[in-house]
Amino acid sequence: MGLASSAAMAKEEALDDGPTMRFVVVRSSAPGCEPNCPEWISAEGTIDAGTPTLLKRLLKTLGGRPLPIVVNSPGGNVDAALQLGRIVRKNKLDIAVGITEFSGCSPAMKNCRDNDRKGQPYSGVAFDSGAMCNSACPLMFAGGIRRVVGEWAYLGVHQITTTYRREKLLYRTTYRIENGKKKIIGTKIVSRKNAGSYKTYEMSKPVEKRLSAYLKEMGVEQGVLDVMKATPASDIRQIEAEDMLRMKLVTSLDSLDLLTDRTICQSRPAPANCREIPTNGKPAVVATVEAAPVSAQPAAAAAPPQGQDEEMRFALVRGSNPLCNPDCPEWISAEGAITAATPGKLRQLLDEAGGRRLPLVVSSPGGDVQGALAAGRLIRERKLDVAVARTDFLDCDPGAVGCSAKDGLHTGLTVDAGGKCGSACAVMIAGGVRRLVGPTARLSLHALEMGDKIKAYLDEMAIGPGLFPAMQSVLDASHGELSVSQMQTFGLTTGPQSVDALTGATICRSAARPDNCRVLPAADAEAKASAKL
Repeated sequence: MGLASSAAMAKEEALDDGPTMRFVVVRSSAPGCEPNCPEWISAEGTIDAGTPTLLKRLLKTLGGRPLPIVVNSPGGNVDAALQLGRIVRKNKLDIAVGITEFSGCSPAMKNCRDNDRKGQPYSGVAFDSGAMCNSACPLMFAGGIRRVVGEWAYLGVHQITTTYRREKLLYRTTYRIENGKKKIIGTKIVSRKNAGSYKTYEMSKPVEKRLSAYLKEMGVEQGVLDVMKATPASDIRQIEAEDMLRMKLVTSLDSLDLLTDRTICQSRPAPANCREIPTNGKPAVVATVEAAPVSAQPAAAAAPPQGQDEEMRFALVRGSNPLCNPDCPEWISAEGAITAATPGKLRQLLDEAGGRRLPLVVSSPGGDVQGALAAGRLIRERKLDVAVARTDFLDCDPGAVGCSAKDGLHTGLTVDAGGKCGSACAVMIAGGVRRLVGPTARLSLHALEMGDKIKAYLDEMAIGPGLFPAMQSVLDASHGELSVSQMQTFGLTTGPQSVDALTGATICRSAARPDNCRVLPAADAEAKASAKL
């Protein structure tokens, strides 16, 4: 006989969509890294029920190498996040919130084969600007041995959402009568039908008890759970760095550079995630920059490099990180070789921007000295800040054929890694009011012609007296790369901050709101506006 019944199934999960999390091994492609470079596991995407199995599968291929995890995730399934955290802790892995930018072949490319199956990692760089670990992701994050969240990364929590799914079951029961009583022989389900579902947005006592025990197991204070309970499921509460340290959710206030920076493999002993791959090529020689000049003839002005480096082009960019909307930072991207035409093009763009004081994000190999001097004076005249970094365009590259910016603004993110400023570029950025070069960007000097004019210009810009002799002491054939401390000592940079101080997703929330922040009207603002007679 057939009987109808209904059943309910509960599943704790976050209201997150997007691609599911994938894991790949990455080797740093930062310049000057080889032959001994750091490697890490990139973990990006939404956590679902099958994610722990994927991580276990990858770890088996590593032969016990404890590579740190660089995670960027909006959250996902809570049970899976707890499993991931325990896998991370069992394997004694470090973890950091960050985004991996791949060089060349990347997992997202349709025609890109899985390098890990060949025993070769992908290559790329990791950065924390715009990275996030939200919702259920912090539970996975808690499993790390060393746990770091950089200044420009975002870690947020909220209430657990529990989804109850109903099913209508039709089953057949077989029985027989023995001694006047019904004896059931067997029951078989013959059909299942979805009977709807409903959600609850408050943490149940069993779930709270389970999460509390997990955090205690990981050595994390219960304050994290208190913040989760106090934040509605429809919202995300960012935990500030000092609070994360107090709650023991992070183990230090370091950024992910602690685990992935190209320089970590130079320490002795080198970290466990460093791996040396011998090559037949000779390592590049970088000249040591001294403060005192040497007797050498100044080299000719650096011409725009042949081939890959095109003439400098400028573009207006608006930050595309969703954390900033609707009030997002904007900047001017300046990439390419400096020419005599560069100052004129910059002035034209600044005039088109209506006199707004937008920072300049520069990546340039150098170029024409006269052009650099004129551009630097224009930058100082307009009281602009500058930073050395790249702009990653999310709509289209301004240099591409057919690329046009919507309403005159491209969308993108700034990235330190790969940003460069060489030769005459250092002269140009000296004009900035604030001058920033992050730890993974590169700035190099060499001797230039027109030494008297350059010296007078640097004095005019109130740059320290040590920069000019250091510049003229390095021959053209051996560019001298400056360290962060050297740049500050010479007075070329105004502080240790990176480009994120000018373009980061959260700068528009500060009390002293920067000039380059702007709220754009909603697309339907005109339709919603009240009628005017």
